[in-house]
Amino acid sequence: MTATPNARPMMKLGLFIEGGGHHMAAWRHPEVAANGRIRVESFMDAARTAENAKFDMVFTADTNATFGSDDIDYWTRSSAASRLEPLTLLGALSAVTTHIGLVATMSTTYAEPFSVARFFASLDQISHGRAGWNLVTSLKDAEAQNFGRDAHASHADRYARAREFAEVVLGLWDSWEDDAMVYDKKAGIYLDPDKLHVLNHRGKHFSVRGPLFVQRSPQGRPVVVQAGGSEEGRELAAETAEVIFTVQQELGAARAFYDDVKKRAARYGRGPEAIKILPGVMPVVGATRAEAAAKYEELQELIQPEIGVKQLSSYFGIDLSQYPIDGPVPEPAPSNAEQGRIKLIYELAQRENLSIRTLYQRIIGQRAHRVLIGTAGDIADAFEEWFTGGACDGFNVLPPTFPRDLRDFCDGVVPELQRRGLFRRDYEGKTLRENLGLPYPVNRHTLARSRKNAV
Repeated sequence: MTATPNARPMMKLGLFIEGGGHHMAAWRHPEVAANGRIRVESFMDAARTAENAKFDMVFTADTNATFGSDDIDYWTRSSAASRLEPLTLLGALSAVTTHIGLVATMSTTYAEPFSVARFFASLDQISHGRAGWNLVTSLKDAEAQNFGRDAHASHADRYARAREFAEVVLGLWDSWEDDAMVYDKKAGIYLDPDKLHVLNHRGKHFSVRGPLFVQRSPQGRPVVVQAGGSEEGRELAAETAEVIFTVQQELGAARAFYDDVKKRAARYGRGPEAIKILPGVMPVVGATRAEAAAKYEELQELIQPEIGVKQLSSYFGIDLSQYPIDGPVPEPAPSNAEQGRIKLIYELAQRENLSIRTLYQRIIGQRAHRVLIGTAGDIADAFEEWFTGGACDGFNVLPPTFPRDLRDFCDGVVPELQRRGLFRRDYEGKTLRENLGLPYPVNRHTLARSRKNAV
């Protein structure tokens, strides 16, 4: 089933959850728990705050190495070396929430599809239909070296594997039809064998027999999320994703991305309502614009220049410390990862004639996502412009610090969006899929049987 549609479309809000905050220097802020990234209570507080504000989901990113620069000096001066395993974390969050969706990242490059299908199907059962899988292909060589490989697979090879990986996971999630479980104690019949299906997948990358030993949840199966901005990433998202997280800075580019992905999805027989596109936004909310600007500047001043240069270097694939910090930004090296994000960063530097220093100040604190600084009304205006202007279906919110900036957003911006009729006042359903307004995924075997019976 799907949620009853509203008379007016409502924007969707995801919370990109972090223990201390999304700004690079958040851990240094006096109001932030320095160990927030490994303190489960920080995540629990954030999840409950977002649920009280009626967010659709919380989302946690992941990597098998570290985000940013991969060296000890960078780890010494940042919080990059602390990160909880996401499925374990979301399992804990499921116990302290009841409606909000729980979305985690797991890589198709360094995991196996049977394990991923099992992990997320289990979370979906534990949370009563609130799980989502963020499908990624991983970032860098440091991840490969944690899995017995010397180097990261090529971009094209990773996406070819990811496409088959998704095919296997979706097939495993259809191992059981909705009414397969009989639970007839008197007759001693636990399940209907005609409604249990063995996958028997044999492909280029995987051989997986199945079935999966976790039945379908109240939302059918976990929601599939994707974040690729490259050509291969967009195509994979159009084919498989139900939510897309994207990095966008300009309204025109955001509209173009939105239109491009929805048109690609149509080629796979998918309607525009089948995918929700949520650009990342870092909102800095103040009672006045001057207060908001001061809050942001306070964080910017906590960025150590050498750390800003190191993280920017990790994006560009070259050591930027050998260039004048106040000089022009050189062209990035050819990349085997995050191609869409790197292209956006370099184009921003070229368009606005930024130096290395001004570029890392602009993008490193928020990992290239759009920053909005102003009053609650200003932030709501910006959200409304993109949402009503055909650039997105909502936003993935990245508060610069937790809990202060999350609470400022929930206490100020959310009520303003509700007043304008742009965001819900209560949840439409109990599952993530219902609240996002996504269609219920009919089991492929049930669908085939109904079609056969209709002939």
